[in-house]
Amino acid sequence: MQADEPAAKKKAARKSAPVAANDAAKPKLLSGGNPQVAKADGDAPVQIYIAAMPGWKRDVGRGLDALIARTVPNVRKAVRWNTPFYGIEGQGWFLAYHCFTKYLKVTFFQGTSLRPVPPVASKQENVRYLHIHEDDEFDEELVTCWIQQASELPGERCF
Repeated sequence: MQADEPAAKKKAARKSAPVAANDAAKPKLLSGGNPQVAKADGDAPVQIYIAAMPGWKRDVGRGLDALIARTVPNVRKAVRWNTPFYGIEGQGWFLAYHCFTKYLKVTFFQGTSLRPVPPVASKQENVRYLHIHEDDEFDEELVTCWIQQASELPGERCF
């Protein structure tokens, strides 16, 4: 039994060690610069994710988040798998986005039902993507139209 006591004390010390404020406030960036943010519901974890997005992607993330909130005032927000999700309560998720090295991938879960259909196909039958690169022209009117349409369709419920 005595051999286990030092291990137990070390474990207890690790649990009670204070976390530096900067460590808690700055999510780790994963592959492609995608922020690692714990699974959580609400606007706060989404804002933490956006604040941690690297470089130009942060501005795009802020813009998308604001555009979604303006277009769908009752939007539900959450972070799942280090990705912001947007949905309607009781209806499911209609949109998510994720940082990659050279672009931001916007996922429309029912994208094949949108008109016009978003440009990038998926291995999943109904999903379509919009890839936003640093120097791309952003068609706010078209993206707003897609957001509005997507929010009115049945969403993904498995998340």
